[in-house]
Amino acid sequence: MIIESFQNEKIKNITKLLTDNRFRKKSEVFVIEGRQENERAQKFSFEATEFYICEDIYDGPQPDQGKIYRVSNKVYEKIAYRGSSEGIIGIYKVKESNLNEFVPKENSTVIIVEGVEKPGNLGAILRSCEAFGIDALIVTDTKVDFYNPNVIRSSVGCLFGMQVFQSENESLIEFLHQHQFNIYTTIMDETSENIYVRNFNQKSAIVFGTEHSGLSDFWTNKGKNTLIPMAGSIDSLNLSNAVAITCYETLRQKSEGN
Repeated sequence: MIIESFQNEKIKNITKLLTDNRFRKKSEVFVIEGRQENERAQKFSFEATEFYICEDIYDGPQPDQGKIYRVSNKVYEKIAYRGSSEGIIGIYKVKESNLNEFVPKENSTVIIVEGVEKPGNLGAILRSCEAFGIDALIVTDTKVDFYNPNVIRSSVGCLFGMQVFQSENESLIEFLHQHQFNIYTTIMDETSENIYVRNFNQKSAIVFGTEHSGLSDFWTNKGKNTLIPMAGSIDSLNLSNAVAITCYETLRQKSEGN
C-alpha cells in the first residue's frame, strides 16, 4: 500500500515534527532525510521507528529496522525538507546525553559554544568538530534544538557520530576544573594571544560566544584569552568559520607533535 494523501495522519505527524520544535521535543523523536544521514544514524546506534520511502526516487538498501511505509512522489515532496532529495525519510528516537558520561583523554580537545542561535551554524560547527577530531562539542545557554532538521542537514549527519552535550555554564566550569582542562576563551583584550602560540597538545577547552555579543560576562577571567589573527579590516568572523579555523589548528598541532 502506498500513502498518497496529504491528509494521512502519519504524513501530518511528520510535517509537525519538522516544523514544531515543542512538538518534536514532546514526542522524543526526530526526522532524518537522505540516504547518507540515515546510514550514519544507524551506524552510530540511533534507533529508528519508521521509514517513509518513495520507490521512484530511492535506490538504496532497505532498512533493517523500524516499520517501512511507501509514499507517492507528491507526498514525498510534501514531507521532504531538502532542496534535493534521495527518497528516504526516517523517524528516530532522541538520544539523551549527560556531560558526566564524557571521559576525557589526556590530550582531549573540546569546543564549547555559548548561546548559539542559528541551526545552520550549529550544524556547520558539528561538521568541523567531527572533521578535525574534536572529542566533544558542549553547548551552553542553547537556543537551538540539536535535532532541528537544519542542524542535521548542515552537519551532513555529523551530529550522530559526535559526542554532543548541553550544560549550564556553572556545571560546565566545575566539570572542566575537575578534569583539569586548560580553558581558552575567545575574548579580545590586551592579554589575548593568537591560537598559533597556544598549546593544544594538552587537555584543552576552547570557548566561543555568539556572533553579535561574544561571550557573556560569566567567562571573564575564567580562561586564557585567545584570538584568531586577521590581516583584513574586519575584526571578527562568522562563528562557524572561527570554530573551523580553531579546530584545524588543534589538529595541526597534534599532528606535528606526534
